[in-house]
Amino acid sequence: MNIKNNLILALDVMSESEAIDICENVKDYLDTIKIGYPLALAEGLEIIKTLKDKFGFKVICDFKVADIDATNSKICDETFKAGADAIICHGFVGKDSVQACLDMANEHSKELFLLTEMSHPGAKMFLQKNADAIAQMGIDMKITNFVAPATRLDRLSEIRNIVGPDAFIISPGVGKQGGDGKKTLQYSNAIIVGRSIYEAENPKLACEQLIETLK
Repeated sequence: MNIKNNLILALDVMSESEAIDICENVKDYLDTIKIGYPLALAEGLEIIKTLKDKFGFKVICDFKVADIDATNSKICDETFKAGADAIICHGFVGKDSVQACLDMANEHSKELFLLTEMSHPGAKMFLQKNADAIAQMGIDMKITNFVAPATRLDRLSEIRNIVGPDAFIISPGVGKQGGDGKKTLQYSNAIIVGRSIYEAENPKLACEQLIETLK
């Protein structure tokens, strides 16, 4: 997945009007957005098509799919039918559940991102202990896209070593969570930024300034 300026906007706002307003401001600086449960639950899956049609964005749905295989398959099917270009799933649920997501992504000719480790402090409690094994499972399953944290560069580096140079990694945690975008891009292919842009008084200026720091 080619990502303009190596920047993904995490659009975790709560209304279509706010989403459109922000996207209008930043459309010249990025071409990929990440939508999570906040916006999807507030406005329905139709918001995916709305934003794609209006701005031409690629849309990654960050639903962190983490259920049994049959349920995962249904979640991914509905998400891809709604127009998503990619979906993020958890790896801790095991190979069968992840395979269901991968199969559905392949069926729709879309992409799957495997979440190895999250960016918040609580991820250290349980998820971090198994992140390396999750990354290795993804490689064994021939998954090529991964999510790994910008907030812990040592962990991001380790995950990059496991998945190899050809894998595509996107990293949340830059900005409000403390991750450094330029340092993250030493290991990652793209950074994910949310509040630093959509909560900014001037999202356009925030994008410009952030992109400057990545050079």
